[in-house]
Amino acid sequence: MTQPPALVRARHAQQLYQETEDEREFRTAAKFPDCEKDMPDLTARFQYSLKDSLTSYLGSRNPFYSKVDPKTDYVWLFDNTAYQNKLGRWKAEFVAAYFVKNSGKDLSKAVASIIDKIGATKDDKTEATIAKRLQPLVDSILPAHVVQLDLQGVKTRLGPSGRDGISSDELAVPGHDYQDGQVVTSKALNADATTMNTIFATPKGWAVISDVDDTIKKTLTASPTGILTTTFTEDPEPIKGMPELYQHIKSKLNNPPFWYLSASPYNLYPFLREFREAYYPAGTLILREASWMNLAGFLANLTQGTQAYKVSRMDKVHEWFPKRKFICIGDSTQKDPESYAEMYRKHPKWIGAIFIRKVTGVAQLDSGRNTEERFEQAFKGIPKNIWYVFEDPSELYAKIDSLGSP
Repeated sequence: MTQPPALVRARHAQQLYQETEDEREFRTAAKFPDCEKDMPDLTARFQYSLKDSLTSYLGSRNPFYSKVDPKTDYVWLFDNTAYQNKLGRWKAEFVAAYFVKNSGKDLSKAVASIIDKIGATKDDKTEATIAKRLQPLVDSILPAHVVQLDLQGVKTRLGPSGRDGISSDELAVPGHDYQDGQVVTSKALNADATTMNTIFATPKGWAVISDVDDTIKKTLTASPTGILTTTFTEDPEPIKGMPELYQHIKSKLNNPPFWYLSASPYNLYPFLREFREAYYPAGTLILREASWMNLAGFLANLTQGTQAYKVSRMDKVHEWFPKRKFICIGDSTQKDPESYAEMYRKHPKWIGAIFIRKVTGVAQLDSGRNTEERFEQAFKGIPKNIWYVFEDPSELYAKIDSLGSP
């Protein structure tokens, strides 16, 4: 089965969760292990019928699948980007996540844990906000299920889902008269599901890969309690000047396709999609698979193995768009410089520019992650005209304008 660009399968989790030495030092200094050690168990997410459990091992070839029930189940259809194969035909990977409605037995316990960890005031509004964002992290996943999709007038089956409650199908898109940058919307049939937007991108031109937290969305904390606070209680806020910069990129570079690459778990998809829709150009959200059985896995997702994860996802995008020229935009809080540098060394003709936002005002970061030595080491051997570290988005307008044809 083809690996989805938006998710990382559970069998890859051990490799991608392996801490690097600097991640271990950072997590220890910020006391992540202390915060994680007593976070609630979420094993109820993986309690499903014996039939679904056994047949899910068959993956996409499972003949014993069930259709989703709109009364009891819900499905997320992930936005995607269509590409052209060598014959010029359009294809895309269609990823769906399947859940049982309101099945999170551990929701109240998880909400109480978050409130206790961050020291929030316990009131109805705070509890409701946390519960809404936590619900997809505690609801039971649904393996061995399918959903029917109306794909440009053609009834198409997605799935069946695997043991992680996710299906991934690489499918031809009916029709051929699509234009670069065109967006079409598909809807599920007889299912409680989100809509899916497919963006069409021709083989050549500019493209953008962007990090999310502290690149386009404000986090400005390196502590586990700070991350929990911004994720589960606060309204998401864009980084000042970045929405305008991204609109400038869209206008100046002829509406390039965007990928938003984050180490956040896919369970935050609706939350992050809504934020992106409010402030930034349309694009595919690439999020991390969440196979962990404890809420502590949420913090581990964000802080362990992020470089390996991001490079693996960029490799997949490269397979589909090897002739596009990419602008990679990230920040200094985690491993964006090292991830983009590794990708440049693998595919130097593929990346035309790397822009790293220096995140200042965060004590845990200023001491080591913002030093000139860190950036010089990360980009060692990479031409100086390729990478640039900025603090104010206004610094990038002239650089974008000077990029010219890819």
